[in-house]
Amino acid sequence: MGKHTGVSLLAIILFFPVVLFAQFNNNTTSPYSRFGLGDLQRGSLGRSAAMGGAILGSRSNQQINLANPASYTSVDSLAFLADFGFQAGFARYKNDLSGFSTNNINFNYFAFSFPVTSWLGTGVGLTPYSDTGYEVQMTEEEENFGTVWHRYNGEGSLSRATLGIGVEPVKNISLGVNLYYFFGRLTRNAYVTFLDNLDSYSDEKYEQIRLRDFGLSYGLQATLPVNPTSQITLGVILETRPEFTAFHSDLTRKILSDGTTTDIDTVVFIDEIKDIIKMPLSLGVGLSFTSQEKLEINADYFHQKWSEATFFGEPNPFLTDLNRFSVGGEYIPDRHSIRSYFDRVAYRAGFTYENYYLTFGDQQLNDLGISFGVGLPIYRSLSMVNVSAQLGKRGKISNNLVREYYARLAVSVNLYDMWFIKRKYD
Repeated sequence: MGKHTGVSLLAIILFFPVVLFAQFNNNTTSPYSRFGLGDLQRGSLGRSAAMGGAILGSRSNQQINLANPASYTSVDSLAFLADFGFQAGFARYKNDLSGFSTNNINFNYFAFSFPVTSWLGTGVGLTPYSDTGYEVQMTEEEENFGTVWHRYNGEGSLSRATLGIGVEPVKNISLGVNLYYFFGRLTRNAYVTFLDNLDSYSDEKYEQIRLRDFGLSYGLQATLPVNPTSQITLGVILETRPEFTAFHSDLTRKILSDGTTTDIDTVVFIDEIKDIIKMPLSLGVGLSFTSQEKLEINADYFHQKWSEATFFGEPNPFLTDLNRFSVGGEYIPDRHSIRSYFDRVAYRAGFTYENYYLTFGDQQLNDLGISFGVGLPIYRSLSMVNVSAQLGKRGKISNNLVREYYARLAVSVNLYDMWFIKRKYD
């Protein structure tokens, strides 16, 4: 067993339940998380978060790539990888009238990967899919009603627990499949109070969506050697339109109070009706160029056809197709240097532009971000601490929308152990 095997086992035992708990604590404060399935997470692990999320073609033998299951065959035949991390988020929201700031911090994900044979590898992980966490209050003047106070709040998370395999049937061609369990719940509440009535009158709506089901995603990676020290890898992922079992609850009621008595009239009561949410087709294509164990450059295109998604048999008017373009790179001056620690550090940067999956009228939200970070080697091992920062903006101030300026700091630990070694003694 490797020198740090005990550390990896302890990490699995301790952090898996912690990250499982974290999946039920939202990682967003965005008012846009009120719509669709909430604020979609990109699922970037520690290394790729600093590279703009561009990862589909990457075949690192020291870092885990859950995004493309074909990458599992790149892990060294005697290696065991474990990766866990957390993220802190800071955001500033502005519209035509005002602005406010928020922050949050939480454990983010857990993953590990190891080979079964020289041509078959596995990956396991628990990652966030989307988060809902918002509270919005506003007043407006309405004819015949006077001043009306609105309050909207929501919370919850959707997550994916993944078990995948990758095979290399022929040299330089890898195929993979991820079986995942999609689960979680989203709660959304709305309150409306008519302030100018002689009697206090209000509407309240409590709505919840709970999902649970299995799905499959597929991956391919094909590598073309350019010369003995350089290569190009094409990566492709595909997820056909899965249908997930969902449970919908709805309680809507009217409340009238004259100061001494209160009348509550239940208008709608739905107690967890079982139905289907049909998710979008997902397709991603990536290219990765590596050279001399020093340089890696990745470029990805990712598409989700949310315009064809349906919720309980109905399309969602706020959803449109998502398109994301990501470019990122990593440079390591000399990963084998024994004289300089900084020569072994991995320096990373990336860029992302996304047409987000929400639209309001003819205004689709756009997301523009940059990222950068480092991979810090742990003394006398191949393990690494990954640190990354992401800066960006989403939305716009005009047309009654909100512009979101965000900063995210992510820290993860990637543990690399040598396992499955048979010792011989004389």
